[in-house]
Parts: sequence; structure tokens; C-alpha cells
Amino acid sequence: MSDKTAFIHSDSIERLHYPEACPFKTERAGMTKSLLRSMGLFDAPESFEAAPVAAGEEDVCRFHTKEYLDILKRVSTGNMTSGDLFYGLGTEETPIFYDLLPYSLLAAGGTLTGARLLLDGSAQRAFNPSGGFHHALPEKAGGFCYINDIVLGCRELTRAGKRVFCLDIDAHHGNGTQEAFYNSDQVLTVSIHESGKSLYPWGGFEDEIGAGKGKGYNVNIPIPSGTDDDAFLFIYNTLVPPLLDFYNPDAIVCEIGMDILAGDPLTHLNMTNNVAAEIIPGLMQHHKPILVTGGGGYIPKKTARGWALVWTALCGQESQIEEPLGMGGVFLGSNEWQGGLRDMRVYSRGTKHSGIHSEIAATITKIESTVFAMHEI
Repeated sequence: MSDKTAFIHSDSIERLHYPEACPFKTERAGMTKSLLRSMGLFDAPESFEAAPVAAGEEDVCRFHTKEYLDILKRVSTGNMTSGDLFYGLGTEETPIFYDLLPYSLLAAGGTLTGARLLLDGSAQRAFNPSGGFHHALPEKAGGFCYINDIVLGCRELTRAGKRVFCLDIDAHHGNGTQEAFYNSDQVLTVSIHESGKSLYPWGGFEDEIGAGKGKGYNVNIPIPSGTDDDAFLFIYNTLVPPLLDFYNPDAIVCEIGMDILAGDPLTHLNMTNNVAAEIIPGLMQHHKPILVTGGGGYIPKKTARGWALVWTALCGQESQIEEPLGMGGVFLGSNEWQGGLRDMRVYSRGTKHSGIHSEIAATITKIESTVFAMHEI
């Protein structure tokens, strides 16, 4: 088994874009690569770049319906009807544009490419910053997502007989991924996200724990608006490692959206990219193949810096992910540091801080009394 790390990207995907007015910027992946190159961090030892291979119809239809895929093909040529709204198409969050299908197939293919590299032993870790479209349902688009690459990647692994631990730390709940595996124990899905009380897609609550064979294998960990790094890491370290130890998967799939960052215009969390650098080493200690994708993140420069930090963590470049002060960093204002990839930490204070920790404690109690008790964790 190789111990290499693959960065999934190509010039082809850089030429495809959402409409200019859309908050979702495909350019973030290319910005991540450029930032890493400028800092001399891209060509890490035992790493390589792999071009994504576009997902084919057979791949896509392992989750999405053929009818829905045909509609995506049609609208991508500019042939639209009023009925397309029924499939979630043509809204501000799911615009119709000419690059829609080519980009979606290539982004989803990037995650499939990563899964296949893990399966054939070419890599132990793979990172597709262009992936993470966890809102797409079998025949409905949502939240900038048209084809659910997370589901397709997990299914590629389960088709090979692998048990998958799917961790999602995007600020938004992965409702499409949840639906795909709600009745299955082949994938243990864990989503840590801003509460559906305050954020789209308005779900992902603690009592959504799966059904049938999947009961107890769908774990939602909603966190309140204003959650900072300390609060996030507390709930993460309390709940995720025991679940990972219990399930003992054959592979780990992890979506890391940078819409968790403080100041993101579409979310309400108070976190920094430090959390990604701190959880990845723990995942790697399990010595399982790891497939990581991007996700949300609507301040492109901050998102690219966060994903660059993810890459250095996956490559084990510990010396490059030190705190900025240890690297001689200078705070410039507007949450920007010169001299390092890590953000300056921010904290919630006073009554807001105590309220956040009270909500988090209640969430921990709910999950321990249901999912943990069910599995005798």
C-alpha cells in the first residue's frame, strides 16, 4: 500500500465557472494550488497531482436518477422549461449555466478519482478541493450542488466491500449524503454543522439517527451560531473519536467546508482554519485510506488558505502548519496574517460563550443517550 498523497486537480476544471454573480467560486481550488506553489508546499515528498476523470452516466446513476441527469444535460445547453424548478434548478442557489454539467461531472469525477486511487493502492490519502456537493438529492439540486460527489465516492468504496466513515464538517448539514445512507450500516455518516434552527437546509437535528439497518449509523451534531474553535474541538473530541473507534472503518471520507470560518457571508460560526489542521492528524493516526474534499466557503482567499492548510496536514508537513506567531507572522487586520497559513484564532466571549457551551453540552447528552447507548460506546 502506497503512503502517497494525491491532489486532485487539472487545468480543465479551472476553465469551468458558475455565473459571476453566484457566491460559489470554482476558482478556489486553483487558488489553493497557486498558494501552495508560491509557498513551496505543493510538491511535498510522496505527493502527486492527479487529473480528475469526469464521472460517467453509470457513476452518476448510482445515486441520481437517469431522468434527473437528462434534465441536467438539457439545461446545460440553454434549453430550459418552467418544470425545471421542480428539480431545484433555476434558483439563486442553483443557477442554470452552460458549464453546469461539465463542471459537476468533473468535480464529482475528482472525488471518484480519489476513491479509485485509494482502492488500487496508488495513494493512502487523496484531496479533491473541487468536491463536497453534499446537498444534491437523487433528483433535486440544492445549495450550489447538482451531483453529490460525496455519495458517489462513498458508494465507490462500499462497492469494493469497504466500510466507510463519512465525516462532514461543512457549516451546512449534508442532507443529500444523509438521505443516501439513512437506511444503511455500510456508511457511518457524522455531520457537524451549524444548527438547522439558523441555517439551510434547516435540518440535521440530533434525533435524525437513521432507520432500519441504518439506525444509529447517521449522527448529526448541530452546533449553535457563534461556535468558536474551542467549542467545536470540545464537541468533536468528545463524540467523533469514540464513534470512529467503534465503527473501525476500512476508509474515511471527510468533507471540509471553509464556510465554518468566522466572517463567512453565508454562515454564522466563529471558527478558524486551525480546526482542520488539528483534526486531520487524528484521522491519519487510524492508518486508514482517507479521501478529503472541499465544500462551502464564500470568502475565496480565506477558503484557499484553509484548504492549503488541509493539504499540508495531509502531507504531514507539521513544520509548515505552526501557529503564525511561531513563524514570525504579522497581523495586518481584517483577519489576515502574513507569514503563515493558520488564521488568527477568534473566541466567543461572555454570555454568548456560556450559551454556546450549554447548547453543546445538551447536544452531547442527546447523542450519548441515543447513538452511544445503542452501540454501547
